[in-house]
Amino acid sequence: MRVGISTASLFMRLECEDALPLFAEWGVDCAEVFLTSFCEYHPVFAYKLARRKGSVEAYSLHVLNTQYEPQLFAAHPRVKKDAYYWLDKTMTCAQILGARYYTFHGLARIKRTFREDVPRVAEETEKIAAFCKRYGVQLSVENVEWAFYNRPGIFRELKAACPALCGTLDVKQARLSGYDYREYLAEMGESLSHVHASDIGADGRMCLPGRGTTDFDELFARLADVGFDGAVLIEAYGGDYGAPEELLRAYRFLAEKAEKYSLPAKKRENPPEKN
Repeated sequence: MRVGISTASLFMRLECEDALPLFAEWGVDCAEVFLTSFCEYHPVFAYKLARRKGSVEAYSLHVLNTQYEPQLFAAHPRVKKDAYYWLDKTMTCAQILGARYYTFHGLARIKRTFREDVPRVAEETEKIAAFCKRYGVQLSVENVEWAFYNRPGIFRELKAACPALCGTLDVKQARLSGYDYREYLAEMGESLSHVHASDIGADGRMCLPGRGTTDFDELFARLADVGFDGAVLIEAYGGDYGAPEELLRAYRFLAEKAEKYSLPAKKRENPPEKN
């Protein structure tokens, strides 16, 4: 297993092109590149990031969901065509950066008229995954409280129609959805591509890994049990910590866990009991 940081963790503190060099300076192994504006969905910007990221691997690419992802499922041909235009731009960026995965929210549950049509969404998801594959990128749907995949069971249905689909486990979003992250992990299983890690304090507020109540030994042990060998990426909000250097301490905390639980299960020392 590997550990990295999402550039989203420095949103409104450092621009993406400045966050990546900082990660390289810290010795961070990999990162999720979070693009947040249409001006960033462009090859010119991607080449700039590629020049500045140094030794950091751009493991995955994420975008601001509502800007075009829901429209990929639109019935109106013009709307869908425009959405695929932006998907093409972002996949070109992913290809330039060498990103393996596209962290995907898809449809947003923001309208009263929203209808959960899993078969139709699964069919469209398969088309989106095939489109991404042309660029050497795998589609990875994330569990998100306000997005289509907001409860356990949906991934299993999408995966049945789209065998190449991967899953991104977000621990905080599982909590916000009212489900145990273990339920999402169980259905993603070997299809899990990466994890968004955060912590929660005794006061119920989000914080950096290692500062709250989350049992990361159990999380990493469970990841190892499903054969996970991908990246655990810190995804925090600006108000979750003070100085940027606190991110580095959280990274080192998780890196120790990753090293411990990347060993064969029989060599682990006192693995935690499973509930």
